[in-house]
This record gives sequence, C-alpha cells and structure tokens, in this order.
Amino acid sequence: MRIRTLALAFSMLAFAGPALANCYETIGCDDSDAFSKADLRHFSCQVLWDLRNSIYKQNGYCFKTQRAISYFGNDGCYIADQGAVKLNAYERQNVAAIQSVEKAKGCN
Repeated sequence: MRIRTLALAFSMLAFAGPALANCYETIGCDDSDAFSKADLRHFSCQVLWDLRNSIYKQNGYCFKTQRAISYFGNDGCYIADQGAVKLNAYERQNVAAIQSVEKAKGCN
C-alpha cells in the first residue's frame, strides 16, 4: 500500500527543487510557495498526510505515532515537541491549508 501511494504521489508530483525542500510540479515547493486549497483538494487523504508530515520531517520533528515512525522514521530527528518545530511562513501556511483540506475531506 505504501509503495503504491508513494508511486501515485510522485507520479502526480514531480520533484524539482532544493535538497531540503519538497517541490512538486502541481503545487510548488513546501518551503517557498503557498499551496492552494483548490489544488490540495485533488489529493487523497494519504497524500495530504504525506505532504503535511514531510514538512515536519524535513524540519527535524521526532514523530510519536507508530504510523508516522513506520512511514518516515525518526533518524536525524531532534525536536520532540511539534509546537517547537520552527516552520517558515510558507510552511506554516501550507500545514494549515493541508489540515483544513484534511478536515473538510474527513481524513483521520
């Protein structure tokens, strides 16, 4: 399931950016572009979860749920408190937009 989801996500979102940012053809870079809710609505709950948690992963967050630890791992993490993760303005806006779309779609 994870491989299929990743294959789908990456076929829809082509990598095109710097090493630390995740950049996607259809929505931009998560650390330097504002994701639109209209674009995000096209993605599944799994892809939205991946996008949101990827932002936290690249900023050093140590995941607590088994799902996230299994998916992302905690290698190299250094921030245990999600509220202490330093996100830039684009990352904060993108996390909020993703969460809003997840809520509207009834994602868990």
